[in-house]
Amino acid sequence: MLKVFILFILLIAGVVLGPMIAGHQGYVLIQTDNWNIETSVTGLVIILIISLLVILAVEWLLRRVLHTGARTRGWFTGRKRRRAQRHTQSALMKLAEGDHRQVEKLLSKDADHADVPVANYLLAAEAAQQRGDEIRANQHLERAAELSESNTIPVEIARARIQLARNEDHAARHSIDRLLEVAPRHTEVLRLAEQAYVRTGAWSALLDILPAMQKAQVGDELHRDALQQQAWLGLMNQAMADQGSDGLKRWWGTLSRKTRQDTTLQVAMADHLIECNDHDTAQSIVLEGLKRHYDDRLVLLMPRIKSGNPEALEKALRQQIKQHGATPLLHSTLGQLLMRHGEWQQAADALQQALAQRPDAFDYAWLADVYDRLHRPEEAAKMRREGLLLTLKNNPNA
Repeated sequence: MLKVFILFILLIAGVVLGPMIAGHQGYVLIQTDNWNIETSVTGLVIILIISLLVILAVEWLLRRVLHTGARTRGWFTGRKRRRAQRHTQSALMKLAEGDHRQVEKLLSKDADHADVPVANYLLAAEAAQQRGDEIRANQHLERAAELSESNTIPVEIARARIQLARNEDHAARHSIDRLLEVAPRHTEVLRLAEQAYVRTGAWSALLDILPAMQKAQVGDELHRDALQQQAWLGLMNQAMADQGSDGLKRWWGTLSRKTRQDTTLQVAMADHLIECNDHDTAQSIVLEGLKRHYDDRLVLLMPRIKSGNPEALEKALRQQIKQHGATPLLHSTLGQLLMRHGEWQQAADALQQALAQRPDAFDYAWLADVYDRLHRPEEAAKMRREGLLLTLKNNPNA
């Protein structure tokens, strides 16, 4: 633009000044060893202007020639980009149809020229995995990793998702552990971490991410509470498998007081201790739980406990009857405990009160055994008959 402006100024100057100096053109001599060039000032100016025009023309011609290749390459690149866009749009439609083979084919074709090449390769990898082609899925993942540069989180998320789909749970956990180091509150990372930790039994790690899941609003409160219970029970099973009753008690001691007051954990802990034949500790946990909060699950454990102090269980049951009324479960449980200690008449009274409130085949059977002990065979036979009729009524196909 500047060159054109200068040329325009020179032309104006020539038009204006030409007539003025027509009679005073002057004289210009350019002398060399072999040549003498003579001209007027006006002629020299004209020669300079013509030379400048020639230089500009040559420059324009060279620029056109040199830029032709760049424009040609730009045209081909733009064509590939437009084609990649069409393929991506078609792939999205095929994805809605569930045609994963076409999805992978369309997304991977000209993916390098797509608007977001990494996204194309990642979706192609998941489509390949959906149709079971692990080799192609890995190839697309590697290409996405090459193009992702500094932002590798989407690639690693896709890798972990594919590993979980292949049931490569420990490999997925390794990938997720690395993701949590750089994105500890990423919603999708936390969802994948939940799956990987549950599958691999990484209960401590699951408990560690629950606060982050709450802040990121991953799942509702009921879901997170269920995960927490599952993690505690998983740790309990591990402690029992590793060191039996002693391991259970040591692990229980490491929990906070608030956690130990959770009824579900108390029930599970007492059940595990009964399996380990540690009835005294199981009894103490059941009684401690009932002091703080009544729960049928704790009462149901009582007949299975064979401790050295059964009177404490009977005392606790009678106390619960006073507080919560004569419920069938409490009377039935009391009757079973009294049977174990040979207090047959009291056991019969308790079981009769339970049956008076609701019929139960087990209570009929236990009461029949009590009547046998009390030498009352007719009543025992009646109880067995009632229990059989109730069983047939509840199970007509039996």
